[in-house]
Amino acid sequence: MSTPHIAAEPGDFAALVLMPGDPQRTRVIAKTFFTRPHLVTDVRGIEGWTGKVDGMDVSVMASGMGMPSLSIYATELIRFYGAKRIVRVGTVGGIADKVQLGDIIIGNAAHTDSAIAATRVPGVHYSHVPAFPLLEGAVGMARAERIKHHVGPLFSSDLFYADRPEVTQALKQHGTLAVEMEAAALYGLAAAEGVEALAVCTVSDHLFRSEEMTSQERSTHVEDAVQVALGALFS
Repeated sequence: MSTPHIAAEPGDFAALVLMPGDPQRTRVIAKTFFTRPHLVTDVRGIEGWTGKVDGMDVSVMASGMGMPSLSIYATELIRFYGAKRIVRVGTVGGIADKVQLGDIIIGNAAHTDSAIAATRVPGVHYSHVPAFPLLEGAVGMARAERIKHHVGPLFSSDLFYADRPEVTQALKQHGTLAVEMEAAALYGLAAAEGVEALAVCTVSDHLFRSEEMTSQERSTHVEDAVQVALGALFS
């Protein structure tokens, strides 16, 4: 049974799913962390792989960029392939002064400027939060492995190129750690579908300092984030 965006059969995906944005990062994760990884879908170049980690079935599938793209793939994984836990492993732009390149951000909330939030519960400013068991598992793994991490809110933006310094400064003053483009949609969708979700992301650049990883580093600098994400999935 395939869907409009996933060419896989029932049972091809595990209930535990890692979800980076980048298809190249998906391939790196599968071949680095999985035992006997096998490709189960590659429609439109968006790859999905399944394998085993410590004897547990785990899948990884790219979401593409932005909340609409993630919403399509995550919805199909949940409704048609039985995904129960999804952890986004992506990259973020640092906002808080204490955040450094390569640090791990575990998102305990996701603010957003997206209209998706306004349509979720009419008349309500919906709060996008992750599942606590996943959050607890991720923090526990990061602490146990002494991985430098921060726990706090993300800002999920609809715009990548946005010249809005007043918005960024206000978010910083309100304790927002970093900006990305997917977490809020994942948190809201997971809540609506009755599954669990979390975002564990690597800081790839900083909005207030001239620091950034190369595009290759963004695709391959995943080890700490995946380790923390697997700690969440297995919790």
